[in-house]
Amino acid sequence: MSKKVAVLMTDHVEDIEYTSPKEAIESAGYTVEVITPDGSAAEGKKGGKFAADKSTDDANPEDYAGLLVPGGFAPDVLRGDAKNAEFAKHFLENDKPTFAICHGPQFLVDTDLLKGRNVTSVGNVKKDLENAGATFHDKSVVVCHNLVTSRTPDDLEDFNNAIKDQLK
Repeated sequence: MSKKVAVLMTDHVEDIEYTSPKEAIESAGYTVEVITPDGSAAEGKKGGKFAADKSTDDANPEDYAGLLVPGGFAPDVLRGDAKNAEFAKHFLENDKPTFAICHGPQFLVDTDLLKGRNVTSVGNVKKDLENAGATFHDKSVVVCHNLVTSRTPDDLEDFNNAIKDQLK
């Protein structure tokens, strides 16, 4: 099995929702590759600049053991192109660990694979998740099979621990 985790993001990502889970993934013995729609660096909401390893077109989801979708406004931007959802869909369909925090679960709506799943997120996308058929729980982290979701940076400790558990 691959020891790489893809991070799908673009500009307006919430910096800490990338950097903190990245550390957790690396501490579990995995490497992280940043995937952006066009292969260019992603700029964080707090001023971070995160180099991309590949574009969505150049990345093969089969090469990765898992997927991280950090929050901020980046998940909404990702929804603008169906190829991003197709990339993410692979992980849910193949029971690979899929991690999404804050607005990240909102992006996963576009995979059409949230129906019947238990999830959490930042509160203002609750209705989007419910409309997609998911059951929303206001908890720091929700693990539903291979899908791990979390609410906000305040919950990063629980989210990161769940990430490590999934990658064992």
